[in-house]
Amino acid sequence: MTLSGQRVLLVIGGGIAAYKSLDLIRRLRERGARVRCILTAGAQQFVTPLAAASLSGEHAHTDLFDRDDEADIGHIRLARDADVVIVAPATANLMAKMAGGHADDLASTVLLATTLPILLAPAMNPRMWLHPATQRNLAVLMADGVRFVGPNEGPMAEAETGPGRLAEPLEIVAALEQMLVPSGPLVGRHVLVTSGPTHEPIDPVRYIANRSSGKQGHAIARAAAEAGARVTLVSGPVTLPDPPGIRTIHVETAAEMLAAVEAALPADLAIFAAAVADWRVADATDRKIKKEPGRLPSLALAENPDILATIAHRVSDRPGVVVGFAAETNDVVVHARQKLERKGCDLIVANDVSTATGVMGGDDNTVHLVSATGVETWPKLRKEDVARRLVAELAQRLP
Repeated sequence: MTLSGQRVLLVIGGGIAAYKSLDLIRRLRERGARVRCILTAGAQQFVTPLAAASLSGEHAHTDLFDRDDEADIGHIRLARDADVVIVAPATANLMAKMAGGHADDLASTVLLATTLPILLAPAMNPRMWLHPATQRNLAVLMADGVRFVGPNEGPMAEAETGPGRLAEPLEIVAALEQMLVPSGPLVGRHVLVTSGPTHEPIDPVRYIANRSSGKQGHAIARAAAEAGARVTLVSGPVTLPDPPGIRTIHVETAAEMLAAVEAALPADLAIFAAAVADWRVADATDRKIKKEPGRLPSLALAENPDILATIAHRVSDRPGVVVGFAAETNDVVVHARQKLERKGCDLIVANDVSTATGVMGGDDNTVHLVSATGVETWPKLRKEDVARRLVAELAQRLP
């Protein structure tokens, strides 16, 4: 039984496809999972709490303000007392609530409070699925680390055809097994990823930094986890949420990032996507520098540790493959080749981050893979797609 002992919290959304959730409960229990259900008000128009409770063998939850459940802060307990959350069907309304952080009923409150891995199985009218608002919400949720299965394409209840059908229960179970039972080319491997900028203090309120958002590094960490790896993500200051199921270490400065990276070794694969500040303020002070009329402060800079070169040149505990990033504004490939030789790494992922490209902080990227054997240029892709393609490429290079 592949899901034996796994605790599944199933959120059932309001839509005609909710009837399939009853079969999903049965399929999950056949594989040894323990299933607990939350039904939205809309879901109860299609299936009953009694049916869900009878099939799951557990009390079905419906009300945020249930006096008995909330006596012990039930929505928080539900958000934590499981191994994974499935939302099936995930309606357009539920996706919008999740993307916007709304919490106006039991289901949305639990989804906002949980830090568990989440699998969404969308189901809605094709026009609703293809609407720009739903596609924006989809992008937000994917960036937050939410996993999706479906929707499928086919005839709908409204006598229309198109994308929006709920994935079949066995498809949802298979997607869940892939999440919980590691599989993929990096199973048994440890992957170390750095992401985001570093902040180098000038005084307690000011710092030197750059415009890196961490989107590409975080996407790579998620893609490595999807490929079955055990992932350690060392992240500088970003506004992104920690990817679910990934050990994330938060740092501020380059020195802290290097220390965290060295502490995380050994690793099979190290991908240094962080935009580490080249310099720090040598004489940073613990008191705010006061503005004085007619006098400009002078900052003495010192070179920061070179994390990529330090790890690439290690004699012991050097990862099997070491990958660096080169964020350039001109002569991208030329500078990347020089960096490859200078740093001693195995591969450089180079990209143009000049203002016109919108790469820094954006959702798309165009990269060049520079190695000793040549240069491979990829078309413009979403950062999530760059991450998955890069991880697949690196998995083949591992010894």
